Amino acid sequence: MVSKPSESRAGAAVAAPVAVKILVAGGFGVGKTTLVAAVSEIRPLQTEELLTDQGVGVDDTEGVEQKTTTTVAMDFGRITIRDGLVLYLFGTPGQDRFWFMWDELSYGALGAVVLADTRRLADCFPAVDYFENRGLPFVVGVNCFEDGYDYSADEIRDALDLSDGIPVVLCDVRERASGKEVLTTLMRHVLTVHRRESQGVGAV
Repeated sequence: MVSKPSESRAGAAVAAPVAVKILVAGGFGVGKTTLVAAVSEIRPLQTEELLTDQGVGVDDTEGVEQKTTTTVAMDFGRITIRDGLVLYLFGTPGQDRFWFMWDELSYGALGAVVLADTRRLADCFPAVDYFENRGLPFVVGVNCFEDGYDYSADEIRDALDLSDGIPVVLCDVRERASGKEVLTTLMRHVLTVHRRESQGVGAV
């Protein structure tokens, strides 16, 4: 005779939450560390180091002259989007000399956020190219700085030569709600891309 499972065992049978790895990328000083810190429900892991004179002529600080630190490895945070869905966020370093780490950080990622600064829009081109070449779904989050340029999402899309299917979200990464909206938009986009790919495979 098989006994009925106890309430404790029944509770233990509840499915574990789905864990999703997400990258946060973009140029130097665009707000990647700020986004991860703003939305993370745990104390974020940060690898910030002070900028030194050795970076003069190497790190382009035009437009972000007030920046005094930089990420040298990665940022890490976690956010629960809804019951059963947890995102693990990995912020990439922005400087060219640290791009060799992107391949390691992107392993197993389901999607990415490319942060853009309208004052230095060209800085996000390498991240856009990186994810396009690898077929990794991504959205562009335009961090709206007070002294930035007031462009619409469509103008940003045209400037970056993005396809119509890639979402562009205007945001303030200092605000948790704004950052969460960017991540929610990314997850919707990831689901759309995977649904389309599945239908394409089924049609073959």
